[in-house]
Amino acid sequence: MPSTLPDEPDTLTPAQALDGAVEHQTMLFDRRRTTPSAARSFVAATLTQWGRTERLDDIQLCTSELATNAVLHGAPAGGQVLVRVELHATLLRIEVHDGGKGRPEKQEARDTADDGRGLLLVSAVADHWGVEERQGPGKCVWAAFHRRAVPAC
Repeated sequence: MPSTLPDEPDTLTPAQALDGAVEHQTMLFDRRRTTPSAARSFVAATLTQWGRTERLDDIQLCTSELATNAVLHGAPAGGQVLVRVELHATLLRIEVHDGGKGRPEKQEARDTADDGRGLLLVSAVADHWGVEERQGPGKCVWAAFHRRAVPAC
């Protein structure tokens, strides 16, 4: 877990740069209220299949928050949300792509608000997170988690 909460999305240092995915899995979801739950289940099933369930709760929380943001604020009506899981030598990365405009920003939620804490949670739980432009419309919002080189037994 990170020791500080960044105000903006962070970037990985060159030493932490993505080194080519060892494994990856992608799934496309229609923009629906059930998408965050389905995305969470997809990520959990993928990581279980790979034998990489360390930090599964943290990863599922971030997946749910990123997918929720994509459904509520990113994907246009009738659009889709793409979720990608990438396993790298030193990182596990979750990406959520949508076709919407705008760039998500972490914000402090009012004490009485029922929402507005998604990226605050992601920044607190993930080791890194960020936003990238895509070729074509939309964006990719991602969260990365450091991982051990040897699978947990």
